[in-house]
Amino acid sequence: MKKILLLSDTHSYIDDQILKFVKLADEVWHAGDIGSLEVVDTIKKLKPLRAVYGNIDDHLMRTEFPLDLKFTIENVTVWITHIGGYPNRYDFRIKEELAKNPPKLFICGHSHILKVIYDKKLNLLHMNPGAAGKHGFHKVRTILRFEINEENISNLEIIELENR
Repeated sequence: MKKILLLSDTHSYIDDQILKFVKLADEVWHAGDIGSLEVVDTIKKLKPLRAVYGNIDDHLMRTEFPLDLKFTIENVTVWITHIGGYPNRYDFRIKEELAKNPPKLFICGHSHILKVIYDKKLNLLHMNPGAAGKHGFHKVRTILRFEINEENISNLEIIELENR
């Protein structure tokens, strides 16, 4: 079993509220717009990090992290990308590949809008954790945490941090 903390859109911001939940996770996943290597280094000192770069991330971030990250953890296939859209409105860049080979868990960020939707058509769970940083139009900073045990994704929690 793995306890996962899912972040997105930190935009160079990390604080004790986020770090409290980082410490409780087995792994931290970041769905892009990280903003700075300081965020990366702070998380990596505490827990393993899997991440993708987002549209605001510079060449250093793009050297360290991919645009798309695909992997299997326990028995769950995962695809993380920053700009992915959502069921019935997936981004054109990934739409065809997603339909041909859907993962069990599809994660993206970018919108700053927290969404967890089961896509019946592709038989996958879509997650967007919203935005953990203070930059953007969102009013409440959000993150997700959940567990993966064999092929099951369970104990999903929406965590609302302080208002931006």
